[in-house]
Amino acid sequence: MKLVVFDVDGTLVDSQHLIVAAQAVAFGEVGLPAPERRIALSVVGLSLPQAFRRLVGDDGPVEELSECYKLAYNRLRIDPDYEEPLFPGMGALVERLHARADVALGIATGKSRRGVDRMLEHLGWTEWFVTTQTADDAPSKPDPAMLAQAMEAAGTSPGTTVMVGDTTFDMAMAVAAGVAPIGVAWGYHRPGALYGSGAVTVVETAPALESLLA
Repeated sequence: MKLVVFDVDGTLVDSQHLIVAAQAVAFGEVGLPAPERRIALSVVGLSLPQAFRRLVGDDGPVEELSECYKLAYNRLRIDPDYEEPLFPGMGALVERLHARADVALGIATGKSRRGVDRMLEHLGWTEWFVTTQTADDAPSKPDPAMLAQAMEAAGTSPGTTVMVGDTTFDMAMAVAAGVAPIGVAWGYHRPGALYGSGAVTVVETAPALESLLA
């Protein structure tokens, strides 16, 4: 059995507009200027405290920003202007992988458990993933704990597990866990950075990813 673990934001789901907007609201509420879009997206994949610590430093209002962001995110996500679509081809890819008897699916994400459960229910994927690791279950990426727990839950080993993600945090986590890191080029970190963090390859499209996993 092969375990394929997916990141969510930037890999499965295009959530950039919602993330940037929620960050802008959070920073405004604590009286700070919002980071530019590129910087805002550079921390996607980390759990909220780690993300905001990178943006404002250890002495900044990290807890305040985290709480304001959660409230803003939940408020904005129901606005049609901030829809979070799947990236092209990823829905069909997940469906075909789910149908394969030799593949188990997992998630490792900096999103909350509540957010992941809501996403899976919306997509009709609630029963498709044998393991879902979230910011509520383990230390933030790039700590390997999420992947260690995912492999334990699925009964697989590093040699039969791959991590698919769009950020250097995903690649570094996979390397630390001894798992093959596969980068996707359509997310929030550039391919060169993914290779620099240990990606064995970076794919440009969902069909290319499916061919590689086959």
